Amino acid sequence: MSELPTDPGPDAPARYSVDLAVPSVALAIGAHADDVEFGAGATLAKWAAAGCGIHHLVLTDGSKGSWDPEEDTARLVALRRDEQREASKRLGGVGAATFLDWPDGELEAGLRQRWEVAACIRRIRPDVVLGHDPWKRYRLHPDHRNAGYLLVEGVVAARDPHFFPELADPPHRPSAILLWEADEVNHLERVEQRHLDAKVSALFAHRSQLRSTMGVEDPDHEPARQAFAARVHARARDTGASGDGQPAEAFHLMTEHLMI
Repeated sequence: MSELPTDPGPDAPARYSVDLAVPSVALAIGAHADDVEFGAGATLAKWAAAGCGIHHLVLTDGSKGSWDPEEDTARLVALRRDEQREASKRLGGVGAATFLDWPDGELEAGLRQRWEVAACIRRIRPDVVLGHDPWKRYRLHPDHRNAGYLLVEGVVAARDPHFFPELADPPHRPSAILLWEADEVNHLERVEQRHLDAKVSALFAHRSQLRSTMGVEDPDHEPARQAFAARVHARARDTGASGDGQPAEAFHLMTEHLMI
């Protein structure tokens, strides 16, 4: 789940910007199915409710997303695709997602991967791109780190015409990047209970991940599901306490860097 900002004390308004204007189109880039919902689910639900078109780009095939050594990985890949589409619907999207299907656990921030991310950005033409912070200290999972690098490098390649001129779609420059689990939080997106409820519902769409990433051993055990939902709401309240007290999700916002 998203890291909390450090409590800045009484000078919080000067340290954090709050609430971007609702974008027309947002693209969230996750290493795996469910990463987007953990990192920015409530923010995307808020924007979708206000008319934003939300899109998912999932970089890996999710084939290692099980603790069962006997898991049928081909079945798991197909299942995680279906779960991601359902999660998108629960956030208020149309259930569409783009899957690049790089092997889970083996994602590299290479030129071919950057080409594919840039192509997706040019095709979807988002105002805001969201994803992993590649500069997060002590980040253990290599896919998360490399997904973050691919996001920022893909934005650069998508915006400038001499990168990948063979791409069919013209260059596109987003107006903002939001990085979740940020090493240095500088922006809060305030959310309401209904947006957090949508986030929890979207996370529960990733049924294959309830045990491994949400700590719900029995997917049908309602008390465990409620306990997880309570943790999501509590985290948002704690995050918002660093701002004006309204529940929030935390990010590092990049805007001026998009011009250079």
